[in-house]
Amino acid sequence: MTARASRLDPAIARRLKRDSAGLFPAVAQQHDTGEVLMVGWMDDEALHRTLTTGRATYWSRSRSEYWVKGDTSGHVQQVRSVALDCDGDTVLVRVDQTGPACHTGERTCFTGRDLPLGPERPDAAPAASQAPVATTGATR
Repeated sequence: MTARASRLDPAIARRLKRDSAGLFPAVAQQHDTGEVLMVGWMDDEALHRTLTTGRATYWSRSRSEYWVKGDTSGHVQQVRSVALDCDGDTVLVRVDQTGPACHTGERTCFTGRDLPLGPERPDAAPAASQAPVATTGATR
């Protein structure tokens, strides 16, 4: 993949670790509740735009273009802060989310998508989204 031109501060760019496509994950989190809203992808220019405009900007891997969250849906992510993780390979974008964050219309991209924990775990509780299995008492 050809690197896209970026206006990101070189001091910040030096701290970033990117995948082979020049991208890194960006976790969007509601700033006042800590709720994880979604995960998107950024490159250096998307991060630059996010830092300078105050609106979360991502790179669409499927469309190969930048998109500003909320430009078409109205579900804006107003950026409150951005942090780089200890490895330099993920950013945390703390936002004030207007409306749902997920394209499905849910508040988060994780709503209702809990995976079951293995029953062998001593602290495992059934996933909230799973109904208990009815038993008839019959044996095989």
